[in-house]
This record gives sequence, structure tokens and C-alpha cells, in this order.
Amino acid sequence: MLPLIVFAVGIAVYNYKQDRSDATRRVLENVRSMRLVMDSEVQRMTGGLQVLALTNSLRNDDFPNFRRIALGFLDQYGKGGLVLISDRKGRLLFSSATEDTASLPPRGNLEIVEKVFATRAPQYSDLFTGALNGRQVLTVEVPVFRNGEVIYDLCFSPPINIFQDLVEKQRPDRQWTVSLLDAKGTVFARAPNPSETFGKRASPSLYAEMFRSDEAALPTVSLDGVALAAAYTRSGLTGWTVAAGVAESSLIAPLWRNIAITSLIGGILLLTGLTFAVRMATTIARGEMLHDLLIEELNHRVKNTLALMQAIAVQTFRSASREERAKFEGRLGALAEAHNLLSQEKWAGSELKEVITRALQPFLLNAPERIRMDGPAVPLSPRLAVVLSMIVHEIATNAAKYGALSNETGRVTLDWEVIADTPKPRLRLIWSEIGGPPVTAPVRRGFGSRLIERSARDQLGGEATVDFLPRGVVCTVTCALDEAR
Repeated sequence: MLPLIVFAVGIAVYNYKQDRSDATRRVLENVRSMRLVMDSEVQRMTGGLQVLALTNSLRNDDFPNFRRIALGFLDQYGKGGLVLISDRKGRLLFSSATEDTASLPPRGNLEIVEKVFATRAPQYSDLFTGALNGRQVLTVEVPVFRNGEVIYDLCFSPPINIFQDLVEKQRPDRQWTVSLLDAKGTVFARAPNPSETFGKRASPSLYAEMFRSDEAALPTVSLDGVALAAAYTRSGLTGWTVAAGVAESSLIAPLWRNIAITSLIGGILLLTGLTFAVRMATTIARGEMLHDLLIEELNHRVKNTLALMQAIAVQTFRSASREERAKFEGRLGALAEAHNLLSQEKWAGSELKEVITRALQPFLLNAPERIRMDGPAVPLSPRLAVVLSMIVHEIATNAAKYGALSNETGRVTLDWEVIADTPKPRLRLIWSEIGGPPVTAPVRRGFGSRLIERSARDQLGGEATVDFLPRGVVCTVTCALDEAR
């Protein structure tokens, strides 16, 4: 029982590592998605400002009429927004907050005003203290042109709660920490605890890393002191950064739960085994007359142990990801279909086309015309039927996830032939894809690819090759044919 317990704990630890890797990948995917949402919102602001910059009232210095247009622009963002117009020297010529332009102070953050005039393109500020309201603000600024020259800087300071609402909506759940940071690493929106962290610099571990690359995944500690599996990505539009992380405690809790359950069941089994060993020793000492009874008891105990082993495996694999369970169930399903077919034929062998059709049945339900099969009748032995069923299922699964069956236009051709010019007839099976997504060779081979290659080599005595051609993936499987009996 001790090796069994160690094995079960090893499975639990392996599953934890897999779950942690999946969580890190999921965090990175989420920050990329959040960055796209943030960029989309900022682009909407920029586009609105560029439309304002083209109005005749602004280009003709008709500021009273422009005020009406600017206030209409601000209405869509609620309270707290501000539109300013300044010249190259930073003098404020217009403010949506007041009509008394004579009392307006000089513009804050003159550096960005200079960038607008120098680059003639929209600019996005870091967090700074506004000259009018004295609050920490971010700005989106666009140039105003007249006769091909930049005459003004049109500045919009959006309400900060727009970005806080974005964070709250994009945050997957309460276990996650999500932050928006400006180009200098200062927090301007965050969940949780936005008010306590607004205007603070990112945590030291994140701050040290975020200026080394535009995107990365890393373990870090949040400003709240929570250990996170985190990731960040920087916007190429604004220079702002989206960072997010999920609490390490939420990832490690299933590991400890599985180890505790495994240890409890293992302890019971060990106690049962020790008790049984003592009883067996006592019984054996009584003589050979109880030999047959001991054998029967041992058989009974072994069956109970196997049943408990199954319970341990079920409990251990509960923490596996949905994708891993789906892969496992799919492979079992393909194996079961092959066995069902062989059972119908009384294990006398099966016909190749029937085996392939059974393996591809889930992929033929919605669009059977997308998979064309062609080849002669080939009887298969039970061994070949089972292994080929598994191989075809793996190839089709990869096509459904990444290849021609993953979109609406892809097609698959499955051809086979019998090569008779060898001492023993050989089967060649060719899976060809066309019309799928652009083909790129994977960086590393997954378990499915290794399963296909090893099954063809070790169980069929043949080989399997996968070619990543521009038009689509081509997988070729060759093997020797057994006598179907």
C-alpha cells in the first residue's frame, strides 16, 4: 500500500502543477483580453476627440459654439470629464468647466503638450495632478490642424471611474487581482481595494519585471500582500499596462485536499492491511489445515483493495481540468467503440471503413460532407482495429481543435490503400486537410502526437508521419496487415 499511496500523491502533485500551468496561461489570456477592451475604450475616446478637432467652430476659434459641442461629447461619459484647449505654450484657451477663460491657470503636464505639437499625433498621459481640479488625472490629447499646421492641443480628461468600471467588469471572480497601470507603473484602477492603492506604484516584484518586456507571466506578491500567479501585458497604443493574478492559495487548496483524502484512505488501507497481516500470520501458525480458507480470504481482500484503489483514482482525478477529462473520455470512447464493433463481429476482426466510421462518428454528425473517405475493403484483425481506431480518433481530435475541422470551410480527405509488393501486405492510410486555419508547425509535440507515433511504431510495427504543409496537415500511417481472424 505504501507505493500505492506514494503514486496517488504523485498524481495529485502532477495535477496541481498542470492546474497551475493552466491557471498561468489563463491569466495571460485574460490580461490580453482586458488590454484589448481598454484599448478599444481609449480608441473610442480618441476618435471622438479627433471628430471634435475637425469642427469648424474650433478651427475658426468660435469657442462659445464649440462649448455646446464639447458638452455633448462629455455627456456620454458622465460627471467628472473635462475638455481643455491649449496652445503650444500651454496657455488654456478653453475649459468645459468654466466660461471664464481669463482666470484659467496654465496647463499642467506641459511635456505631453509639446509631444502633441512635435509628433502631430494623439498622445496618452501618465497619472498627474490636474491644474484645474487638483486631482490625479489621465488625459487623451489630439492635435487640432489649420492649413496643415497644428494650432491647438485638444485635451480630454476622462472620469477615472470609467477605468475602474472596466476593471470590475473584466475581473473573473473575487480570487483575482486586476490592476491598470500607467507607463510609469502607477496604479490608476484596481480591484480589490481601489481607493487604498490608487496612485501607488506597482508591487516591487511586478515593477521590476514590467520594464524588461512588454508581456510576461510571473509569480508575484500584490500590494495587499497576497501571493499571486500573475501576468501582465503593455498596450502598444497608450503604453499603459494591464496586470492580473489569481491567488496562489486558490490553486494549492485542491492539492492539499487531495493529499489529505489520499492519506486518509491510504491510512485506512494500511491499518486494514496490517490487521489482516496479523490475522494471516496467526492463522498460518495454526497449521496447513486452514490453507484453502486463507487463499479464499486473500482473494477477497485483493478484490476489496482493487475497489478501494479505484475509489482513490476517482477522487484524485476530480481536480483534473475539463480539457484533460475530455481528452481522456474521448480516448476511452474511441477504444470502447472499437471494442463494441469487435464484439458485434464476435472478435473475428472488422472492416477498415467501419472502424474509421465509428471513430469519426462524433465529427460526422454536423457536417458529414466535410470528411471524404475512399479506399478498398480491408479486413482487420482485432488488434489492428483497436489501435487504428485510437489513431484516427487522435488525428480527428487535433483537426477539430487546430486544423480543418476547427472552422466552417475546412475539409478532410481520408484515403487508404493496400501495398502488396512486400513480403507482407501493408496498409497505408493518408489523412489530408485543406481549407483550415493557417498551418504552423507546433513548438513541441503534445501527448496526442506522441500517442499516434508510438502506437504506429510499437503496436503496429509501422510508422506515422505528420507534414505541416501550407495547404494543410497531412498525416500518413503505414503498418503491416495481420490476418483478420
